[in-house]
Parts: sequence; C-alpha cells; structure tokens
Amino acid sequence: MTIALPNESAEYRTARNALLAAEADLRARVEEVAALRRTLPKGGQIPQDYAFRDLGGKIAPFSSLFGDHDTLVVYSLMFGPKAKDPCPMCSAFLDGLTGQVAHLTRKTAFAVVAQNTPDALAALSQRMGWQDLPLYSALDTTYQQDYLAETEDGNQLPILNVFQRDAQGIHHFWSSELFFQPSDWHPRHVDAAWPLWNILDLTPQGRGDFVPPLR
Repeated sequence: MTIALPNESAEYRTARNALLAAEADLRARVEEVAALRRTLPKGGQIPQDYAFRDLGGKIAPFSSLFGDHDTLVVYSLMFGPKAKDPCPMCSAFLDGLTGQVAHLTRKTAFAVVAQNTPDALAALSQRMGWQDLPLYSALDTTYQQDYLAETEDGNQLPILNVFQRDAQGIHHFWSSELFFQPSDWHPRHVDAAWPLWNILDLTPQGRGDFVPPLR
C-alpha cells in the first residue's frame, strides 16, 4: 500500500516512512515483551487472605475480589490515611480506566485499593465520579507494604499488581516494578495502560512536563 496525504512533501514522506519502520519495530518488540511476560513462572503465594473492606465497611477478603475470574489486577491508589486529596497522577490514571472497567472485567477481575478508610474512599468515589471502579480499603492490612505500594515509613506508592488463582491457591504474577528502575524520565511503569500519555506522545509537542491536575 502506498500512503500519501494531501500536499505532503517528499521530505515529509521519507521521514515518515523511516518513522513508520521504527513504529513497526516497536510494535513487534511490545508483542515480544508481552509474550515473555506470559512465560513467567508462578510467583509467590499470597501470605494471607487480606481482609479488605468495601465502601460500606464490610469485610471483603482478597480472595473474593476474583469473582468468577482466575486473574485479578489490583492498582494501589496513593491516598493514605492522612491525605486530604488523592495523588493527581493516580487520579488521572483511574479517570482513564473508569470508562474501560466494564470491558476490562469481562476478561479479568480488577480492583483499586488504598490505605484509607471506607468512608474516605466512598466520599472520594462520589467526588471523582468513580462509582464504576471497585474501590477497597486496605487499611489495617499489610497488603500495601507486602506488594511494594507502601514504604516502611508509610509513604504510598502507585503500584499495579496482577495475581492468578488456581487449585494451588492465589499467587502473584506480575507487578509494575519498572517504577523502581533508574530512568531519565518519570518511572512510566504503567504507561502501557494509560491513554493520556500514549495520545500525547503522538503530538508534535509530546507529553513534555505536563502533569494532570486533580479534577
């Protein structure tokens, strides 16, 4: 297929074709990495069936979050017990997932957890329009510390974790450990799941130093 857009120059088409080849190489590499990820051996079994709480304060065991699925994706929202507001970056990420969660949960279970009270999370859900997101309180559990989302001094971190369940129990599968790898940029550990940055990367100005504000 020969591609040509209205009034483009030969210089543009030559440069665009070179970029297109690079994009095709990147697509192939993304597929290779995804396939490599799927070959991970079974991770460690969860230490306990964490007693999360739903927004009504009712105990929601970690195991119950799977529902009918064998996989569970858990995002740790930076919204600790002393925080008045959630992390703006986390919030922008969850804004992007809100409209996709109904599709996502046809394939896998999904949950958002935070180290705050059910009441605080219920108020936040209303404020942010996150009624479609399954939010849970991890307060009084060690989940956040166990799975890289809280430091020893109580600082919250935005980590994405994936778990799998089978006849042998519930095991960890993957986490966004790229967050901890040295980088010249923001950690970009969940960019693959974040439409905001992927769209901005397609523009002439790129993402630059933009930081999404809290709505």
